[in-house]
Amino acid sequence: MFGEKGSTQTVQVRLDRRNETFSIKGDVCVVGAGVAGLTAAVEAARLGLKVILLDSSPHLGGQAYNSIIGTFCGFYSNGPDSHLLTKGLAEEMLTELRAAGGLFDQPPGETIIPIYDEVKFLRWAEGKVQAAGVTPILGASVIAVNREGARLLSLEAATRYGILHVEADSFIDASGEAVLAWLAGAACNISGEHKVKSSLMFSLEDVDYSGPYPSDGAVVAALQEKADDYGLPRKKGLVFHVPEKNIAICNMTHVETPLDPFVASRTVIEGKDQADRVLQFLKDMFPATFAKAKVRSYAATGVRQARWISAVKQLTLDEIRAGTLFEDAVARTAWPVELHQGNGYIWESFPEDHVHYVPLRSMLSPELENYVAAGRCIDGDLPALSSVRVMGPCMAEGDAAAKAVFLAGRENIHKIAVNQLQEMVSYNLKD
Repeated sequence: MFGEKGSTQTVQVRLDRRNETFSIKGDVCVVGAGVAGLTAAVEAARLGLKVILLDSSPHLGGQAYNSIIGTFCGFYSNGPDSHLLTKGLAEEMLTELRAAGGLFDQPPGETIIPIYDEVKFLRWAEGKVQAAGVTPILGASVIAVNREGARLLSLEAATRYGILHVEADSFIDASGEAVLAWLAGAACNISGEHKVKSSLMFSLEDVDYSGPYPSDGAVVAALQEKADDYGLPRKKGLVFHVPEKNIAICNMTHVETPLDPFVASRTVIEGKDQADRVLQFLKDMFPATFAKAKVRSYAATGVRQARWISAVKQLTLDEIRAGTLFEDAVARTAWPVELHQGNGYIWESFPEDHVHYVPLRSMLSPELENYVAAGRCIDGDLPALSSVRVMGPCMAEGDAAAKAVFLAGRENIHKIAVNQLQEMVSYNLKD
């Protein structure tokens, strides 16, 4: 029997199209809650702006959480005396995750690539968004952008609860696919005949770390010899060992990069099929470490490069190699050229004293005056993008995007004082 405080009463309702739209207004709307969008949202809110953060996923964190990337790439300079190149919120993240036991150092190499716990990262990100007063709206896919001349006025997003209408003075596109520019009708780029490959990461549990585990070189050598026998298209791959958690994170698959729902759905299944074949390969080739291993989790498809803006300036490979210091530089990194095409990838590393930069112009569309891109949808040729699409420079770009829209207010973002912006992000430009 139900007590007096309980109730079995229900209310019958029917869909009313007039009431299915939700509306919100803000100073800044950030689309994409990966590391670039998170940084942009938090930094803009810390400047006193009302920030709305949208993401199509049910979680914050973008690929850093959903794709189980496993490693923080592009934050440090090269060589044995590496130092941090991206600071601000990025430095907070590294320091606080380490204190929380969510950051693990790899053996020394040509650059520092810490391994992180994606669950602790997610909770860290959620805490920062809450503390900054950002309004996150998850499970929201942008379906339309309303534009008047060179100015974006609002967007419409589909949610499972109805259509969401968002108005803002400025828009930061950290979607990874330049969705705002694309839907606004602005020019965008995609790769040509040789498309960049995506990967489906996965983690293994019950890995035996009681003895020595295989080196990167041993894994690559075995793949070069045996990949075809296991139906594996990727001839180079990496296993990130995490003895502290008795797991391994595998970056050893290559799938088509999705730009439509058919390919996106197909790659989810194909990626898992490849992951299962990789596990069998590891069991057979390195039984001492992987004989009892099994898949702990499959990640979402990790997209490296899909669609990006056609900006005021396209960053080039020659400029990356030369370390060109642009007059409007706003971010830097020393990460190698890491271009995934064909059945492997190109890895072109740089010397210890090398740093290369991202100019603000590569984040701005010449067609839009209150829009800035951050993350992997800024403009560059494919080799250049492969070096600046990783987490370190993406967070620096998000930081710069936040400061740029703050300086612009309701005016044309192309007319802000670049030297003032650079002063605000000076910690990401010089030591």
